[in-house]
Amino acid sequence: MEKQLTLFITGGAGYVGAMLAEQFSKRPDVKEIICLDKEAEPDIFPANPKITWISANTSDGTWQEKVAAKNPDVVVHTAWQIREMYGDQKTEWKWNVDGSQDVFNFSFSTPSVKKLVYFSTVSSYGAFPDNTIDHFFTEEEPFRVSEYLYAEEKRIVEENLEKTYKEAKEKGGHIPEIYILRPAAITGPRGRYARIRFGLQSALSGSLKGQKSFIYDLISLMVSWVPVTPKWLRQYIHEDDITDIVALFSFSDLKGDYEIFNTAPAGPAVLGPDMARAVGKRMLPIQPWMARLAFFWMWHLTRGRVPTSAGSWRGYSYPIAVDGSKLTKQYGYQYKYESTEAFVKNTGRYEADALK
Repeated sequence: MEKQLTLFITGGAGYVGAMLAEQFSKRPDVKEIICLDKEAEPDIFPANPKITWISANTSDGTWQEKVAAKNPDVVVHTAWQIREMYGDQKTEWKWNVDGSQDVFNFSFSTPSVKKLVYFSTVSSYGAFPDNTIDHFFTEEEPFRVSEYLYAEEKRIVEENLEKTYKEAKEKGGHIPEIYILRPAAITGPRGRYARIRFGLQSALSGSLKGQKSFIYDLISLMVSWVPVTPKWLRQYIHEDDITDIVALFSFSDLKGDYEIFNTAPAGPAVLGPDMARAVGKRMLPIQPWMARLAFFWMWHLTRGRVPTSAGSWRGYSYPIAVDGSKLTKQYGYQYKYESTEAFVKNTGRYEADALK
């Protein structure tokens, strides 16, 4: 009989973490999934006999013994405070940077852990004025220092993971296979309809309307047209592709070592005119300084309720396109959806959510 695996997923209440737990629990080769999050347990989890819930923050030191007792085979680290915490970056740093290190230390000190999958980001390549829509960053290109805290924290955490790996290798300690994913923007029916989240796509598409929020109604009014900077560009990856890529690394016998992969499909990115057509609106050309000014005022006037923190305007002004072909070349993974398809099509495993 094929061995059943135990997985430990951080960020189990989040978009990606909850999706992975739900999908993987359907697999016959999964014995148990331990989910950890500081947020409330999703409603569908208590009825799932394969999911064990732990209410904790990755940085609080309360979970290690409980998880170690389960002898997890695979650790998938998705937990992250994505929205910058207005006026409390110190706490955010503890949760994200220190918490991630605690997860890494656990993975390297727990003999049962054979694989560690860590969710990084393409944002850390840096959105700068000299970026072009024709240049696709590869995994060999370095991350760059950024004023955007999300990208900077992710950059530092990746550096810390590499340092932890090298130190363990020098000492001859336990080393799990490391798989780092740098995804483009993740989207799909579940992300668009099953979870109301403030983001670029939800704001432009109008799905923020009707949420009984003055701020959301104001944002919806402001984006009656789609503001587009000269180099505006987005790459999207479908949520089904993300699930299947994590499954590839978690369940396949790959004999990896320390692997880094951009996860973005081949084909054209979503440009300004594409976005406007997709959401059925007209395009309003703007300059980066306009985006910077608008982001600044919205961030402070709403005290961070609108996630337009320092440096985030750069991602709206300067392109970060990545080459995700390494995953196909090395492991034969074929993306199911191109960027535009991921952005506009309501197909996939959560197609029913779009019909509700």
